[in-house]
Amino acid sequence: MTKFTIGKVAAAAGVGVETIRFYERRGLIAQPTPIKTSFREYPESAVNRIRFIKRAQELGFTLSEVAELLALSEQSAASRKSVRELAAKKLLLIREKLEDLRHMEATLSKLVDDCSGQGPLHGCPIIEAITDTQIHCN
Repeated sequence: MTKFTIGKVAAAAGVGVETIRFYERRGLIAQPTPIKTSFREYPESAVNRIRFIKRAQELGFTLSEVAELLALSEQSAASRKSVRELAAKKLLLIREKLEDLRHMEATLSKLVDDCSGQGPLHGCPIIEAITDTQIHCN
């Protein structure tokens, strides 16, 4: 079984050493104990686990949700239903965020169109909209 130092795991997984230490503190990957040397040696599976974590984050999962996915992936009795439910919840949140972003984009687009970009700051529609507590993006 091949063992890796933290630097080699980081390079192979495409992350920094501090990212691995952070994942260890969060309990997402196990912190190996030093064997024979003062260096901690990681199993090859640590690289795949870190890649899993990064890919899940790229899909928008929080580290807590990643921990749930990891736990589910390690349970022989777990079903696809549990994973699907977690992913469906995340998808719903992403769709809500997209809707919020569309509202923000429309509001900001109108403000940019309304501002000539010339003249004194007083009366600037962008500053007034941000200052006005009656304007809401969502």
